[in-house]
Amino acid sequence: MSAGRHDMGDRLHVVFEDRIAPWRRRLGAVLVWGGAAVMVAVFALLALGRFGLIALDVPNWRPALYAYLAWAVAFCTAQVLTRGERGKRALFILPAVLFVVAMVVFPLIFAVAIALSDWNLSSLSGPRFNGLDNFRQMLSDPFYWNAMRNMLWYTGMISVEYVIAFGLALILAGQIRARKFFRVAFLLPLMLSPVAVSWMVGKSMLEVRFGPVARLARELGWERPSFFGDPLIARLTIEAMDAWTYIPFMMIMLLAGLQAIPRELTEAAEVDGASAWRRFWEVTFPLMLPVSITAILIRIIFKLKLADIIINVTSGGPGGATDSVTSFIFREYRDRSNVGYGTLLALVYLVVIVVAITVFMKLVDRWMNPRY
Repeated sequence: MSAGRHDMGDRLHVVFEDRIAPWRRRLGAVLVWGGAAVMVAVFALLALGRFGLIALDVPNWRPALYAYLAWAVAFCTAQVLTRGERGKRALFILPAVLFVVAMVVFPLIFAVAIALSDWNLSSLSGPRFNGLDNFRQMLSDPFYWNAMRNMLWYTGMISVEYVIAFGLALILAGQIRARKFFRVAFLLPLMLSPVAVSWMVGKSMLEVRFGPVARLARELGWERPSFFGDPLIARLTIEAMDAWTYIPFMMIMLLAGLQAIPRELTEAAEVDGASAWRRFWEVTFPLMLPVSITAILIRIIFKLKLADIIINVTSGGPGGATDSVTSFIFREYRDRSNVGYGTLLALVYLVVIVVAITVFMKLVDRWMNPRY
């Protein structure tokens, strides 16, 4: 009796295949592909009209939205026609999926269209299709590639930030006096926005004439202290301000990882006669690798967006020495009003970021999980 009830209970949670008539499958395919064809045609006509390749007096992209909504309704209807009960269950998540697609894919398509156009806001002609001219301009733009090299340098400095953050985490994980106070004090820079740091430190404390740090430098023998006049010093100063802001973030993640390590492991190594360095290198550090990789990856993502401190303090100077890719793209929009070229640079940078993060994760996975 119990076995029979068990079988009936299982049937309540099983969706059986409906017997779908052939005409329903054909109708569903016509709705999906016919709606898709209409949507693509509407997008193509609007794009051609936007770039002046055909005469089409449509002031906005609203018809494309209507075409997408019609295709979405047709797609949901086709799911019910071709899949029966499974299609009805799919309707619970399809609207959310289609909304996400609309919020991600369509802006990306619009950005690609802008990137393939010559569009300067100071011009009265509006956007004009120019193909790959923006891409060829990027390849020969020395300032963009200088910003890319600076970005590699800034990203490479994360290794130094990681060492400092790990050292601070080890100190705060130990039995030191006022440990709770120092934990809160070290987290204070993370509570400040980078814009506040750039004005409080870059524009005030490091100001050449009246800044307290500049005065101290003169007292110590530096006759003409200039933290943003020399390219190397300016780059190091920008890195120091950014590191001061985000090292506490890495530190708190590493501190949480250290506190999660069972104390018995280090005590057993100590009983076996291992020195403090060997306990760290052979016990603590290997156990901290997953947390370390996560902290470094998140820090890389933050570093790739470095712009606000540079924009507020140096505007990329001197001579582009402190420019990051993000700050360079921002100034391409703000100072030169070059929407088409700036959008292309942003899309190329997005592709570079996706590829770099993917390669980084693949290398980390191969290193931590070697396959023999």
